[in-house]
Amino acid sequence: MKSNQNVADMNQARERSSTDPAKLQVFLWGGDREWHRKRHIVSVLSGDVVFDKARRSFLTRTQMYQRALAMTKRLFELKDQHGWTSEEVNLAVKLIDEPLPIVLHNAAFEPVVSSQGSPELKKQFGELIAQRGIIGCYLQTELGHGTNVAALETTATYIPETREFELHSPTVTSSKWWVGALGKTATHGVVQARLILPSGKDVGPHLFFVQLRSLEDHRVLPGITVGDIGPKAMAGYGAVDNGYARFDHVRIPREYMLSAFASVTPDGQYVQPPHAKLSYAGMMYIRSTMVISGGWTIAKGATIAIRYATVRRQGNKGPNGLEQQVITYPSVYIRLLPALARAYVFILLGRNLGKAFTDMSARLASGDTSLLAEMHATTSGLKSLVSTVAIEDLETARRSMGGHGFSDFAGVGRIYADYLPGATFEGDNFVLDQQVVRAALKAYDALVVRKTRSSSNLTPSTAYLRGLVEDSPHPAVPQSWTDPHVSILLLERRAAAMVQDRAKHAGDPDASSDYRVARAVTDAFVGAQVGEIIRDLDKSVGGREASVLKDVYLLYLLTSVERGLVDILAFNLLPEKATSELQLDTARSLRTAIKKLCVELLPEAIGLTDGFGFSDWELDSALGRYDGNAYEELWKRTQVEPLNKTEVPEGYEEYIKPLLVRGQHLASRSKL
Repeated sequence: MKSNQNVADMNQARERSSTDPAKLQVFLWGGDREWHRKRHIVSVLSGDVVFDKARRSFLTRTQMYQRALAMTKRLFELKDQHGWTSEEVNLAVKLIDEPLPIVLHNAAFEPVVSSQGSPELKKQFGELIAQRGIIGCYLQTELGHGTNVAALETTATYIPETREFELHSPTVTSSKWWVGALGKTATHGVVQARLILPSGKDVGPHLFFVQLRSLEDHRVLPGITVGDIGPKAMAGYGAVDNGYARFDHVRIPREYMLSAFASVTPDGQYVQPPHAKLSYAGMMYIRSTMVISGGWTIAKGATIAIRYATVRRQGNKGPNGLEQQVITYPSVYIRLLPALARAYVFILLGRNLGKAFTDMSARLASGDTSLLAEMHATTSGLKSLVSTVAIEDLETARRSMGGHGFSDFAGVGRIYADYLPGATFEGDNFVLDQQVVRAALKAYDALVVRKTRSSSNLTPSTAYLRGLVEDSPHPAVPQSWTDPHVSILLLERRAAAMVQDRAKHAGDPDASSDYRVARAVTDAFVGAQVGEIIRDLDKSVGGREASVLKDVYLLYLLTSVERGLVDILAFNLLPEKATSELQLDTARSLRTAIKKLCVELLPEAIGLTDGFGFSDWELDSALGRYDGNAYEELWKRTQVEPLNKTEVPEGYEEYIKPLLVRGQHLASRSKL
């Protein structure tokens, strides 16, 4: 292959695309202003030597942490220099493309104190938190318990005589664990601990503001034991000092309880919150942000893999003397294009969810908890779905690149390692599935069994249940899989049937039922949201781009139906008056429709990946370069590998030479 064939293939692929990436970028980023703001921040970061990524593959963990600190410091220098807002700084942190110790301050500590702290606490520390005059973390998970927040062991006992809370870690398993920035960085934290009243009554987990280190010399304060928990799997989160902490009867002022909703009076009387789950709002916020971050993560993996599959040639040669482009093989595009579609869905879904959470937070501030249960069910289901699918899609993208996908220079493996804990932090996905099912069964019971709720009052996350009670639950069946309503209808009927079946066998469910029911319920919710996205495309983006995106979103719906096909067939959910196309070998007709859609989208693949707007600095991938020059870039990067600095390795005289001499000696003796 000629050295510039990769570049030629990429140029031709862009010429085949009929979409304008600039329009897609504005669409995905939520507006022209947001897109240009992102581009400006990337141009600043990528041109600054502190954020250079050339050497990061070769750093030790300690060096990674030091580099993260340097980037954080430089980030706030740039904030002052360019007049960035807090929102723009948070965006810059996300664009840096690697976890930093400061992330949990932004994602949990600051929003939790802001939403649940008392006016007095926020007056004292609000500006310090906003300006990073103190650095915070969120201490919830313990060595013995994580997702099961109700079983946390750390205690906060109120002492009315001194008007203080006494924080204590009574057991080894009560040690706070996995807390980002706790190991070495954070000066303060929000601690989730069981509130013990003077009477001895345990009223469950509540939040407390705690100083961890001195602001003079950064030493850990008396009574607190803090450290780093060590390296993580596959070197993921290498720059973050995930830490542990134990408290030995540590006293904090009464005012340090986050008391916007629940509080303790000076004499020790407990003031209940308006909703029992209000203290979990911090977790819900993080879960809500994981939807859009999961979408952008899939987008990176799909972009790298699709670009490389476009320029990589393997197989028999054609009339032009060139081997076939890998992206044209059905076994490749059937894996990568659905991942691309999921990225487009989750990015928009995540942005909408962020707006909904902001609305809920405003209502909570005024005492309205009406949206809390719905937000809990929605964020639980979406967090589980998106993180599970994103992990699968990243590994699929990596494997699609063949052996080179295992190289750190490919970029996807690094993204995978950093994203992988998303399946377990902020709620283990299988436990979250149980919570989704619990909410679904509660809604089913109110609607179908006790009839205390009408179908007109169903929430978006339970709207699929309306088909169980309405006289004419199913609209007329369209003619083919190309109509998105066919898929949306099937996803909703599947969810309703599975919830009904789960309720029927509530006393003895099968072992995998919660996972399957939760996936069906969430698929139905997302399917309905995708239907709304499709309906708005002519207005939100318009032109040829709207037409192509309709196919992208349809591909998401069809592949969602395919994943649920066993359930759809098991519950006999195909409409009675289905066309012959749907009746005759449903599985084959569905998969044929998916293949046809993928073939139609193939010429658009590069344009759609360009629509994400990633720069080469953001992707940091030899194989996913914008210009397609994958092999030359991969060769170039190997030349800076430290092992290649010397022709003879340092261990030659001590290890290799003695081994060779021994072998040669034994071989010569065997000839005698």
